[in-house]
Amino acid sequence: MRPSRLISLAAALALAGAAALAEAPARVVSINLCTDQLAMLVADPGQLVSVSRLAADPRSSAMAGAARAWPTNRGGAEEIVALRPDLVLAGRFSDPATVAMLRRLGIRVEQFEITQRIDDIPAELRRAGQLLGREARAEALVAAFEARRAALAPGAGGRPVAAIFHPNGYTQGAGTLSDDILALAGFDNLSARLGHQGGGRLSLEDIVMAEPDLLILARPYPATSRAEEVLAHPALRGTAAARSPEFTGPDWTCGTPHVLDAAARLADRRRAMDGD
Repeated sequence: MRPSRLISLAAALALAGAAALAEAPARVVSINLCTDQLAMLVADPGQLVSVSRLAADPRSSAMAGAARAWPTNRGGAEEIVALRPDLVLAGRFSDPATVAMLRRLGIRVEQFEITQRIDDIPAELRRAGQLLGREARAEALVAAFEARRAALAPGAGGRPVAAIFHPNGYTQGAGTLSDDILALAGFDNLSARLGHQGGGRLSLEDIVMAEPDLLILARPYPATSRAEEVLAHPALRGTAAARSPEFTGPDWTCGTPHVLDAAARLADRRRAMDGD
């Protein structure tokens, strides 16, 4: 065979390989709560074949109702292989042994980082759209997200202070998705004001002395927990903000358009404080 024909054949094979890689995956499995929601938002009907078990848990997932339409998985390698996926979506901290095993078996695994800024959500949607071959759907979601975010932007005026106070005093400071949600709704974050970066802890003394305008708690679980005892402490209950607290929920957790639901509830609280 002539060299020119060999070159042409090699080029044709390369193009065929590139086209195969560019084809949208037909069987997508998600093993992470946040990639579950991205996939459910973006995927073509029939393209997503399984989501993680947390996707259908209303305490964890902002799309628990929708997730019941898909079989769930527990993220084990053997279970995932049996689903015959051509793409697995995982989180940055998904079980590394599972991720490594799937890759050794030739299964494509794409991992998503934890979203720490509202500004990152459009990129996450676009990446999910690109991976699933659903770019147009992703762009439509981004456009709707940006329009709603712009409508939520706070007007001029003072910024009341909100304190996130969860079991064991856990809080979210600067550089977190929770901090961005507060800012979008027109609140200052007490934890960030006190110099906390990322996750950390607030003490009861911090809350009592700061007298925040809004207290944001986690909804208690049905069973008794020593970690939750601080939320019932008389000193906390004696603050004005504790008389009408706000609660975090599943829409605070993942970098999806659902974070705007959390921001909208807080924006309503802020308007009520202003007497609007």
